[in-house]
Parts: sequence; structure tokens; C-alpha cells
Amino acid sequence: MLTDRSHRRLWRKVRTLSEGLELPEPFDAETFLALLAERRGRPIEVLPVAVDAGVPCGLLVTTDRADYILCTPGTSALHRQHILVHEAAHLLCGHDRSPAPEAPGVRALLPGLSPDLVRRVLGRTVYAEPAEQEAELLASLILHRVLREVSVPVRDHGRAGSLVGAPARRPERPRV
Repeated sequence: MLTDRSHRRLWRKVRTLSEGLELPEPFDAETFLALLAERRGRPIEVLPVAVDAGVPCGLLVTTDRADYILCTPGTSALHRQHILVHEAAHLLCGHDRSPAPEAPGVRALLPGLSPDLVRRVLGRTVYAEPAEQEAELLASLILHRVLREVSVPVRDHGRAGSLVGAPARRPERPRV
């Protein structure tokens, strides 16, 4: 549980990160990942991986050579965008720099990848973990900024897409 002081510190850190990012125009999560990969000097690859219920719909696997974002292939475009930005937020926050034990299921998801090569695995398993809270907050602020500042190509996202993916229309002011 975050104290008020650590909560304010988290918000300041994440807001600063979000505001300092270069966002592609129009915004596209894959292009955003490409810019991040270029900035980090290492590839980021998105891998569609079908997972069972109870397994996170997004997972970040960091190796010595590249970062891999595993993403459920059957999800909506809006959900996929949020997953990709959330996993990128882990990288932006530096969560990939501290070693962690192998997460369950990584061998099943990436059978060809040696456990010795995997440095870090991050998945949305427990939201109470500070790294998950930080990544989720940063992803939310990035996507909020996208809606405020950057044009988003309008795709068919159903009713939610007309509310979330479309540029906001401001009501006209009455003429006096």
C-alpha cells in the first residue's frame, strides 16, 4: 500500500516521464514501440501468444539482446494498444534493469528461449506490486495525453472507438 507521500512521488515521476515522451503523430502503439526501441538502442519485438485464462494478457520478457512483448492475439485493437503501452511503460520506468526470478509459464510461452538468456519477466499478475502500479499509471497518462494532443487514426472499435479513439469534439460556445 502506498503512503500519501510515496503516492505523490509516484505521480510526479510518472507525469514527468509521460510529458517528456516523443509521441508519433498520428499515434500508433507499434510506432511508439519502434521509437522506444531506437531510443534504447535495442529491438522490441511484439509476439502474439495465445494464453490460458488466468495468465496475463500482456507480458514483457527482457533478454540480453532484445525485449519481447507477448500479447494475446484475440483481443480488441484498443485493448492491444493499452497492453503494448503498459509493457513499454515498464521499460520507460526501468523495471527491466533489476533481476527477477523466472515467472511461471515463461517456458511454456517461449519454449525456444533459454532461461539463462531471460533477464526479467514482467506480467500483470498482481496490481498491488509497485512496478505494476507505476507501469499502469504511466500507460494511462500516455494514452490520456494521446487523446488530448495527438491525432489517432479512427478505426472500427465499435461504440467504444467512437468515444475513445476519435478526436474529442468541443461544444461550440454560444454566441453572445
